[in-house]
Amino acid sequence: MDVLLRPHQAYAAAYLDDVVVHSERWEDHLDRLRRVLLELRRAGLTANPKKCHLALSEAKYLGYQVGRGLIRPQEKKVAAILSAPRPSTKTQVRAFLGLAGYYRCFIPNFSSLAAPLTDLTRKGQPERTPWGPTEEEAFRAIKAALTSEPVLRAPDFNCPFLLQTDASDTGLGAVLSQIQDGEEHPVIFISRKLTSAERRYATVEREALAVKWAVLELRPCLKLESDVVDSASTAEMKAGEEPTPRRQGQPGGGGEDGGECHSRFLQTQRR
Repeated sequence: MDVLLRPHQAYAAAYLDDVVVHSERWEDHLDRLRRVLLELRRAGLTANPKKCHLALSEAKYLGYQVGRGLIRPQEKKVAAILSAPRPSTKTQVRAFLGLAGYYRCFIPNFSSLAAPLTDLTRKGQPERTPWGPTEEEAFRAIKAALTSEPVLRAPDFNCPFLLQTDASDTGLGAVLSQIQDGEEHPVIFISRKLTSAERRYATVEREALAVKWAVLELRPCLKLESDVVDSASTAEMKAGEEPTPRRQGQPGGGGEDGGECHSRFLQTQRR
């Protein structure tokens, strides 16, 4: 189906046999819909009228509520997460993280938030998971993040992007946002855990790692030639901060104290 819709990829997408066609104007939508249907006909395929939904201002697609320039998680999916019981085994923890992780793009610093739970699934941990205040707090925090009615804005590739990064003792996080209607709105949140080696990095190194990782993850949206980086860590490096062994090209970790660090990565235009 992807090959079939390749000539129409600017306004049509498919997941298996589930096809969505999107437009900003009604006149354009009619023309695009006709083109996609003709493509299906030429391939000898048919669309089941009972399963077709036309002229929607909002649509449910792959677990998301999409439309009017906004993206939300579907209420039924969120309700399933909120009603999930406290896991008592490693398998149940994985199941909960898989369910909640599907909507991680709505939750700032999801990886750091979920770190106490993901640690329970590591190799060598018992099948019957130990559960304490730290795990309970993470479990409740993930649910609370999804009850705050998270909303993302559909990106406008004709406008600048703003990338803000965050590095803590346990993970990296970033949010890609845009200024729309005079206000900053998130487009997507991304995050990942730090490896055991990365956790030994100095604060300034974790800060740099967060910027590099976020830029690589979101590179389709960013044009690096015209970006501006401004952060406390870059200021420290410019001021001649004492380099750690790693920055001197020697083996070993940094010795700086932990804690959160932040930077802002400003995208002035898209290529």
